[in-house]
Amino acid sequence: MALLKVDNLHKHFGGLHAVNGVSFEVQKGTIKAVIGPNGAGKTTLFNLICGALPADSGTVAFAGRPILGMKPYQIAAAGISRTFQNIKMFPGMTALENVMVGLHTKSQAGFWAGMLHLPASRREEKKIRTRAYELLELLEITQFADIEARSLAFGQQRAVEFARALASDPPLLLLDEPAAGLNIYETAEVARLICKIQQQGITVLLVEHDMSLVMDISDEIVVLSFGQHIAEGTPREIQHNQEVIQIYLGE
Repeated sequence: MALLKVDNLHKHFGGLHAVNGVSFEVQKGTIKAVIGPNGAGKTTLFNLICGALPADSGTVAFAGRPILGMKPYQIAAAGISRTFQNIKMFPGMTALENVMVGLHTKSQAGFWAGMLHLPASRREEKKIRTRAYELLELLEITQFADIEARSLAFGQQRAVEFARALASDPPLLLLDEPAAGLNIYETAEVARLICKIQQQGITVLLVEHDMSLVMDISDEIVVLSFGQHIAEGTPREIQHNQEVIQIYLGE
């Protein structure tokens, strides 16, 4: 069974068909990329999967369970985590604290226990802090643990964002243009981290414009154009697909 299955998904904005009958599957343990020109519907597709936008029709199933119509926090709790094209950090908080925020779905002590700083709350906070540090360690960025997010370089912020997305132990991680704004060295580091995340048994679905990164790390690629699914296959198959070549390069 596919971990994620998208079937005949539609989203219209007035007369614009942002996502027009898109279908594909993501197999467990793989890295799958969604590519296409600007305006192809890639980020809209992500927003539909994560519940940030309602679909007009179609189905999305995660681990065999329909998730369309669920709230974003419910989808996150079910096991889908995501990052955004524009990094969303708490600039005045340290890298460690930003990752700790991602563990909120694991918190059970409750509001009053936290307000009164009861022993149960203190124990839970210690566990959360320890787990957050382990995630920084996994991504080899413990040296930034006590540095405010606003003081980190863009690529370092991206790594912290990855760690925060992993905090909820998601089986599926959605990455929206993880290499956006990065230089060639930072992009190579992000590619390495994505592969390291996959090695932890986490399935990755990413939207990306950097074709070198996509071709290097993807097991499969889906190509969208004007909201429609036009091709799907291995990196080698996509590289030699004439319709894809025409879309990117013209006749």
